[in-house]
Amino acid sequence: MKENKPTDWAAQQTDAVHRMREGGGLPGLARAEQIAGKSGRQILEAMVSGELPYPPMNDTMNLALLEVGDGRAVFQGIPLLAHYNPLGSVHGGWFASLLDSALGCAIQSALPAGRSYTTAELSIKIVRSASHKTGPLRATGRLIHGGDRLATAEARVEDEHGKLYAHATTTCLVFDLSRRDA
Repeated sequence: MKENKPTDWAAQQTDAVHRMREGGGLPGLARAEQIAGKSGRQILEAMVSGELPYPPMNDTMNLALLEVGDGRAVFQGIPLLAHYNPLGSVHGGWFASLLDSALGCAIQSALPAGRSYTTAELSIKIVRSASHKTGPLRATGRLIHGGDRLATAEARVEDEHGKLYAHATTTCLVFDLSRRDA
């Protein structure tokens, strides 16, 4: 049985954000000429390094992209009081944002230059509540199927000890970037 040893995930998230900002990264939208000719993975790696702006919602939701691989993306978030629902726990929308980010970027990481995606379906199961005392939660997204028109992925949200908080699947529409504004 694999033993999960806790690491300082909060420090890893702080380091990732610091590294990105040191590279010049700020919240915003990349211009078409900044992403032209880059694969999905190259775009994500450029966000991690600070070469390209990162999504502004990452600051709002206290999320950060930590790792990117072919068909894989790891996001981490630390829930804050600002993410609470009226019942006194972290809102399901925070989990949805964390999961949708990992799922979508897992798909994006496998796309060639000139292709993009949008979420068509998102199915989430929250199995444990979270609070601002929970600490960092990590969503690991993995590509299941990458087709020309549809792609699917799955993700899990776990804490530093491997405890499951939520899991999800997605179906995304895949399209040519040239047709995005058509």
